[in-house]
Amino acid sequence: EIHIKEPIEKEVKPHLLPGELLLCEASTVYKYIQEDGSNRGTYGKLVCTNFKIAFLDDDSASDDNEPQFKNKIVGENDITLQCVDQIYGVYDEKKKLLTGQLRKYPEKLIIYCKDLRVFHFCLRYTKEEEVKRIVSGIVHHSQTPKLLKRLFLFSYASAAPNNTGKYGRNQTVMFDTVEDWRDELERTKGNVKYKAVTTNEGYRVSQKLPLYFVVPICISEEFTNFYHLVNVFLQIWCWSCHNGAALLKMSAFPKEQDDSTSQMQKAFLDGIYKTISKPPYELLKTDDLSSSLPSLQDIQTAYTRFKQLFLIDNSTDFWATDVKWFSLLESTNWLEIIRRVLKKAIEVAECLERQHTNVLLIEESATDLCCVISSLVQVMMDSYSRTKSGFQSLIQKEWVIGGHGFLDRCNHLHKNDKEEAPVFLLLLNCVWQLVQQYPPAFEFTETYLTVLSDSLYVPIFSTFFFNSQHQKDTNTSGESLKTQSGPFRFLTVWDWSVQFDPKAQAFLNNPLYAEKPKPDKSQRKTTRFKHQRQLSLPLTQTKSSTKRGFFREETDHLIKNILGKRIGKFINSSDEPPNSFREFYDSWHSKPVDYHGLLLPSIDGPEIKVWAQRYLRWIPEAQLHGGGTIATAAKILDLMEEVQSLQVKMDEKHSQAI
Repeated sequence: EIHIKEPIEKEVKPHLLPGELLLCEASTVYKYIQEDGSNRGTYGKLVCTNFKIAFLDDDSASDDNEPQFKNKIVGENDITLQCVDQIYGVYDEKKKLLTGQLRKYPEKLIIYCKDLRVFHFCLRYTKEEEVKRIVSGIVHHSQTPKLLKRLFLFSYASAAPNNTGKYGRNQTVMFDTVEDWRDELERTKGNVKYKAVTTNEGYRVSQKLPLYFVVPICISEEFTNFYHLVNVFLQIWCWSCHNGAALLKMSAFPKEQDDSTSQMQKAFLDGIYKTISKPPYELLKTDDLSSSLPSLQDIQTAYTRFKQLFLIDNSTDFWATDVKWFSLLESTNWLEIIRRVLKKAIEVAECLERQHTNVLLIEESATDLCCVISSLVQVMMDSYSRTKSGFQSLIQKEWVIGGHGFLDRCNHLHKNDKEEAPVFLLLLNCVWQLVQQYPPAFEFTETYLTVLSDSLYVPIFSTFFFNSQHQKDTNTSGESLKTQSGPFRFLTVWDWSVQFDPKAQAFLNNPLYAEKPKPDKSQRKTTRFKHQRQLSLPLTQTKSSTKRGFFREETDHLIKNILGKRIGKFINSSDEPPNSFREFYDSWHSKPVDYHGLLLPSIDGPEIKVWAQRYLRWIPEAQLHGGGTIATAAKILDLMEEVQSLQVKMDEKHSQAI
């Protein structure tokens, strides 16, 4: 009934990384190739280590069929333990979710991965002892709660102590020194009104805050010392626009607390608002993201529904869902969430660019949707964030140092499903919309974004495996973690050479990127003027006179709102008429695109698309054989190489002639 390729008794050894240990294995496991519903496949060995689950067949020993784009750390039949989403066992043709202790062992194992791969293993021909060992091993190591120190990240870092971690510091700004923040202030001309502070060195003030951060220049030192009393993530500067308006973020105050604390917070806020309501600071507009955007719970629910459309068992399933594809897609609500997030980012960009207003984003912890919106606004408004090193620096600044809880949101330790939410994936999905609408504006490709989303689950980089800078620092300095050559350093995901060789890395860079022309002095003034003219649209008349004094009468009102009382209409401060957004949006879209100026995504209905490369790449029925974007990219890269080699030849000829 099955066309069987007899297993060759040839010992296939798994390729182990430093610090990687083989935990259990099973031989004569049959892996289905799930293309056509027939039971074709190959025999091999299924192994589980403290880093990954891997299937080794006879082919994996040979290098003949090497793909052009290959990951050096995670092979095509490897699943890191963090990448396992769900495991099902098949008992008499019935699927059952496997968690915890098992009484009966399945004859088939189906593993669904977070990068949307699906593996089918048949265990009928495997010895019973080995089946027990491998199934319980895989379920235990990938599905049960674990301690942070048990992550492979630590085993790898201590076994490979020569990681200097100094890679590419010249390109990606890590934001772990006060100089990095000062350089960023200088780059965005924000240093006129804001300053980097070192009050939190050694986490003296708060463990929630990064070691270094930026506050308005007029806030005194003892004021920043006050942060720990208020115990909030207060007023952190994200970015300054060319016209001086700035993007800020802060956490909302906790709702339940005694009166004395809220009195103190009120006084504290009062002081802050008094200082930044006076010139030279722009008007301030606050935006409470927890009331104007979907909740994390909604985002998680939508994504869970959405990914089910791509975790397909076989060809029959694919064609069955294909008939109802559009209604299924719409019912997940995922694309609608992306649209709402992009719309919010455009609203914030309008305030900064056209109304010259400071925008303060407020959210419960200021480390989830605040990170999404502030990053998107910078990608849209600052062409530096659209270069590869600029985008990586942006993620370091807003997410890694900004305290996004990667560990909880990705549920790497399987501690708490309620905390899980694909917030970072949401950002990558939104950026992808911009990349596919304006390819020449980005130095990186969609392949770069796909690979970055996969790296969320590779625990040899520390980038996505901590909740905060404080948590990382306290776990690096422990006595037990000293290696022979001194304290170890974690790898950063931005060193792409760890995962890809140069030929594969070429796919991460966009050969059609429209590089910024270097203007000469005489042109510089005019281009600047054009940019200003293009965007300064006549503002609809608003009662501007009252706005200046609004702080004096409104501070009290504002504080009440922020302290968690009923959020009034004020927080969305809808002074300007609602159609001003549409006017700004339509006006921008009616002009030719400046790839180095402001970029606004198209957000009307059909413009928001599914990120096909990430979600459909493992489904054979959805592939264009020998075609598609990646084939085009390969062709362009070949052409580029040819052009460059011709250029070299011409230069040689030229120099010989001279």
